[in-house]
Amino acid sequence: MDEKITLEGTIEEVIFRNETNGYVVCDIRCNRRLITTVGYMPFINEGETVKVTGRWVTHPDYGEQLKVEFYEKKLPQTVDAMERYLASGIIKGVGPATAKKIVEKFGDKAIDIVQFNPEKLSEIKGISLEKALKIGQAFNEQRELKNVVMFLQEYGISPSYSAKIYKVFGDRTIEEIKKNPYRLADEIFGIGFKTADRIAKNLGIEPTSKYRICSGIKYVLSQAAAAGHTFLTSEMLLNYTAKLLEINIENIDDALISLVMDRAVYIENCEDCRRVYLSSFYNAEMNVSRKLLELASLSLKYDIDGFNDRIERMQQEDGIILADMQKEAIKAAMTSGVLVITGGPGTGKTTIIKTIIRLLGAEGNRIALAAPTGRAAKRMTEATGYEAKTIHRLLEIGYVGEDEELVFQKNADDPVEADVVIIDEMSMMDILLMNHLLKALRPGTRLILVGDVNQLPSVGPGNVLKDIITSKLIKTVRLTEIFRQAQKSMIVLNAHRVNRGEAPLMNVKDGDFYFISRNTGSSIVNTIVELCTKRLPATYGYDPMKHIQVLTPMKKGLTGVKNLNTELQKALNPPGKAKSEKVFRDCIFREGDRVMQIKNNYNLRWIKSSDLNCDGTGVFNGDTGTIQYIDVEEQVLTVLFEDERIVEYDFSILDELELAYAVTVHKSQGSEFPVVIMPAFAGPSMLMTRNLLYTAITRAKELVVLVGDADVVIEMVNNDRETLRYSGLAEKLQRLGAEFWQDGR
Repeated sequence: MDEKITLEGTIEEVIFRNETNGYVVCDIRCNRRLITTVGYMPFINEGETVKVTGRWVTHPDYGEQLKVEFYEKKLPQTVDAMERYLASGIIKGVGPATAKKIVEKFGDKAIDIVQFNPEKLSEIKGISLEKALKIGQAFNEQRELKNVVMFLQEYGISPSYSAKIYKVFGDRTIEEIKKNPYRLADEIFGIGFKTADRIAKNLGIEPTSKYRICSGIKYVLSQAAAAGHTFLTSEMLLNYTAKLLEINIENIDDALISLVMDRAVYIENCEDCRRVYLSSFYNAEMNVSRKLLELASLSLKYDIDGFNDRIERMQQEDGIILADMQKEAIKAAMTSGVLVITGGPGTGKTTIIKTIIRLLGAEGNRIALAAPTGRAAKRMTEATGYEAKTIHRLLEIGYVGEDEELVFQKNADDPVEADVVIIDEMSMMDILLMNHLLKALRPGTRLILVGDVNQLPSVGPGNVLKDIITSKLIKTVRLTEIFRQAQKSMIVLNAHRVNRGEAPLMNVKDGDFYFISRNTGSSIVNTIVELCTKRLPATYGYDPMKHIQVLTPMKKGLTGVKNLNTELQKALNPPGKAKSEKVFRDCIFREGDRVMQIKNNYNLRWIKSSDLNCDGTGVFNGDTGTIQYIDVEEQVLTVLFEDERIVEYDFSILDELELAYAVTVHKSQGSEFPVVIMPAFAGPSMLMTRNLLYTAITRAKELVVLVGDADVVIEMVNNDRETLRYSGLAEKLQRLGAEFWQDGR
């Protein structure tokens, strides 16, 4: 039984497949005998001919099986096997119908034609020359990919990641990895330094290699950036790097100096420490500081004497009454080069923006409105009645040059055509995006920054809005008065109560803020599913796919994003014969699912559903939409995003999508939903904070429902810790500001 045997046959049925690691259970037809085989056999499909080597084992339930230790694919020899092979879905663009046509046309030469003379496929009706060549290319890529999978499997890299790596490096994949395995961590989304380091170790790279240490330093700084920091102190960096690489701190200094010489890293000497930046973040902080000070120094002429008369006329025309603080903000916008307006919900920020637009527009100023995300821009448009764009669209991200490099086309050489730029949801702005924006503003442009400084900081690195306010060098108006209309909303009142450290008032009669007590994680999840599927639709008429958003503090656990999405998908979009689906790693994507993009992808192309001639590039972290179509034959998945963009995803990049029936509170920033449901279940204190609860509440327009433990809600209100972010923008503004004014500018 323990003796190794080798068999060759055709795969009759794939019984089980783990997409993540390539583990397969399948039946193989060897002559007339059907054999069940188990083992790691990535990228095999029904109809393929394989040669397998392994040992017989006996499963307690399923009996005798061949446990595969090695396998290789063989090209099919018979006409029937060829048709099954081509119809299996292994070749992009070829399904059962196309496979049948190819075999009928070319018989036992079908595989040779696909491999060596694919242009002849265009002789078949329905196959263009372009498609024929693509089929040939896909066939040969599959054969090359097999070698890459086999090579990377030795280092524990899954087949799905192998496909991504192959897409980046092509037929030079193995050669490039052997030369520099750390490129995997630098260039492949989802592959970390530790994986690349393991490969490097197996390839014989020394633990104290300067190249390894440089990569480790960059990895530590990148991880810090992912946590929101623009720098680390040198002491922290050395300790983290030494721990990561398991080497002495003394070995790191030379590599750090090398990175400084290469301008990959910048060291800033401060009074009490040395700050180590990735150069892009240091340069961004410096550029943002200089540009803000230059814009703020602008002397703007405005007829203040006539200001009160204009405001009075506008109030009468619009039937509104502006509070003193609103008038102060509007007056400051008329006279300041840069203005920050900050305040919570119901404090009149939108009214101020609309009034500023009318006053400055009446004087012939060209005005541009923008926000960091598509949802925030859409909200700004709806609230003001004026078109708002995402900052990426305002800066016209696109391809330039022969290499089609993706860049912001609006910059210092070709600035934004606007006299006034108003940015909303500034709390979401990270330092890199702020730098790109300011570089694209011509001298003399008036900049108005609007946001709620008490919300969670940006997902990206930096603490831009808070740092600008903290510096006290940029004119800032804080709005604190809640307007009468907003006072009727318990959502608004409770948001401000939470922000002040007071417990929210829940279940007030005829209110819009409710709490449902549940004591266990499973009962919380069951109640949330029931609210989405039955209670809220039946009571208020809400559509759970359009109006209700579940927000949660956590990714893991019973009340985390992953489990909530699994349960909500079962209830709201169960499988059906008419729905195609794609299993990717441990997630099932199904037609009709709500999904979210989880990283910026500047390369993805889109077209507008309402105007197919309108197209562009770029899908960004936090964009949400619905899966319209899954094409297993073409291996693509199509998403319709909320702003009418249609985007086609190749199966190899599905790790950029997540289900979005439930999302983290962080991911909800800049969005607004009619209904927000949030579990209140014990979690890490660093997550269960006051400003996270505040941010979740302020995402709702019409109804908030908290489900869980009332004590957890109180603990969140009392937990006013803010996640510490290492950011140097405030200090740079203050230091450069002192120099700026000293020079008499």
